[in-house]
Amino acid sequence: MRTHILAACLVAGPALAAPPPAWIVDKAHSAVHFSSSFNGAVFTGAFSRWSADIRFDPANLAASQVTAVIDVASAATGDADRDQALPADDFLAAGKFPRATFVAHAFKALGPGRYLAIGQLSLRGVTKPLNLPFTLKIAGSKATMAASVPLDRLAFGVGQNEWRKTDAIPAAVTVAIAVNADRR
Repeated sequence: MRTHILAACLVAGPALAAPPPAWIVDKAHSAVHFSSSFNGAVFTGAFSRWSADIRFDPANLAASQVTAVIDVASAATGDADRDQALPADDFLAAGKFPRATFVAHAFKALGPGRYLAIGQLSLRGVTKPLNLPFTLKIAGSKATMAASVPLDRLAFGVGQNEWRKTDAIPAAVTVAIAVNADRR
C-alpha cells in the first residue's frame, strides 16, 4: 500500500504553491513622490490619488503581480504656477491621458529584502519597459516597501514645445514610492 501512495505522489508531481496574498495599501502611510529641478532649484511633489493592486509573495515570485494606477491630475508640488502647468498638455496632458499605469508580472530576488519588479509603465500615451528595484520588509501581516527610480520624462513625451529642452528642467525625474500594506 505504501508503494501505491508513493507512486501516486510521484505521478501527481510537486504541490502547487499557494497564490500570492493580496495586500491592502494603507494610504495614510503611503505615498508616491517625484522630484526634479527648475532652473537649478530642486522641487518635490506628490500624487494624492493613486491605487495599487498588489499580489506578492517572496516565496512565489512567479505568480506575483502588481498593478498601480496614478491619477496624474493629482500631482502637486506646492507651487501654484507649476501645479497648474503639470496637468496641462505641455506636461502630463491629464485631459487626454488621465492615468499613468505600472504593471509588473515578473519579479527577481536581488538579495535579502531586495527585489526587482519587471514591468511596463504607461504615461501620457507611451508605454515603455520599466525595472523597479525595491526593498521589502514583511513582519507578520504588515509589509513596508520602498522604491526609487529615475525616469526620462522626454521618453514619455512629458515636456512639449519649449519644455522639450533640458536647460530649465532636466530630462531625469526621480519617482519615489513608499508603501505600507496589510495582508488581506
